[in-house]
Amino acid sequence: MYETIFLIIIALIWIIFASIQDLRKREVANWLNFSLIIFALGFRFFYSFFLENFNFFYQGLIGLGIFFIIGNLLYYGRMFAGGDAKLMIALGAILPLSSDFLININFFILFFLIFLFVGAFYGLIWSGFLSIRNFKEFKKEFSKRLNKNKKIVFFVMFLGLILIVFGLIENLFFSLGILVFIIPYFYLYAKSVDEACMIKEIKTNYLTEGDWLYKDIKIGKKSIKANWDGLTKKQIKEIQRKYKKIKIRQGIPFIPVFLISFLIFIYFWQIKLWNPFW
Repeated sequence: MYETIFLIIIALIWIIFASIQDLRKREVANWLNFSLIIFALGFRFFYSFFLENFNFFYQGLIGLGIFFIIGNLLYYGRMFAGGDAKLMIALGAILPLSSDFLININFFILFFLIFLFVGAFYGLIWSGFLSIRNFKEFKKEFSKRLNKNKKIVFFVMFLGLILIVFGLIENLFFSLGILVFIIPYFYLYAKSVDEACMIKEIKTNYLTEGDWLYKDIKIGKKSIKANWDGLTKKQIKEIQRKYKKIKIRQGIPFIPVFLISFLIFIYFWQIKLWNPFW
């Protein structure tokens, strides 16, 4: 029991520091995520060594492996930035709180479900705040996108209305129809927030590794692409020699979602609320 509490305390301290860093700088240092992995696995190893039973250590390795796959899927699926993916991977060494593999799988599923719900709610709140703060730009961008995609939006809405009518016969169609009806607006809303509220012009001496370019930029005969991996240190130096200011695309500080999700997970774990679900 004490070993799991120690792991939880370590994780909480690291996630709190990562959240503060993300809120302040919109980035999380690699050493923070990697050191959490080292501390967690190091503790598991020495605890197992003194007990002469390495199951506790092996569970941590298995968790790390599973979350390594999840983190990379989310990163290459363009749902996570690099720092988010690395913290998710690091938590894989923390979350196996049981010596039973199947129970740990339940913990993984529970945490991921909590994470999805918290992430969705957090994203809506944060994007809502941004759209209100930049209302003029947001309204202009939303109207432009709505006019540009008017035919598609009306077609999808019409399809949604048909499903709602069928819902008078079968309830499942009604719920599906509502979802289809609002999807175009959610999509346009998300794209408008991204374009109107997440683009920022900064001085190039403030660029940091991993920043996302808004658009491709030319440096001499070659160009630096705006890609998901972000800028490298070498690219930043090249940009600084050529430009004084450029536009970058900022993401929302997402690490606090890990903190909120982990706290809720701890609460469920403590009261054993996960037990009846599986």
